[in-house]
Amino acid sequence: MNVQIVSFHCVLKNKLGKVISSTYNRDVLTSLNGAEDQLQALSKGLTNIRKGEKRQIAVRAEEAYGYYDTSKVLEISRDSLVGGRKLRLGESVIFAREGHKAEKFRVTKLSPDQITLDGNHPLAGQDLIFEIEALEVREATPEEIRESLPDEDDGMTLH
Repeated sequence: MNVQIVSFHCVLKNKLGKVISSTYNRDVLTSLNGAEDQLQALSKGLTNIRKGEKRQIAVRAEEAYGYYDTSKVLEISRDSLVGGRKLRLGESVIFAREGHKAEKFRVTKLSPDQITLDGNHPLAGQDLIFEIEALEVREATPEEIRESLPDEDDGMTLH
């Protein structure tokens, strides 16, 4: 399989057609067999695209950001989190729950004594449609392919 580097304009919609965002993405690597990537279905959909080509790529929730997982929603004491008194809605924090690696969470609810953290991606549980226009396309170099392969475990755990 040839691996490409693609720069593209993207309009992201949900399955009902509501526009979620519009972006310009530079130097995205198309699919690598065995690579672990949340949006591997999008990457596969870009395979063998040509400059100027337009594609609509539908990605089911489980192939995008996964299903919404209620076990990734935590309610903790404001005082148990460093800087917990200063946090605002929508802010991101890195937090390690007992027995887990440090993870990124969003602050989704605040009360005087509690903070609700959500570790789900904001688009978790949503089927997505990517409307793509390829602006630049080239073959990936062997170095770019090597750099994109998954890293070994980073070793971050809660002690």
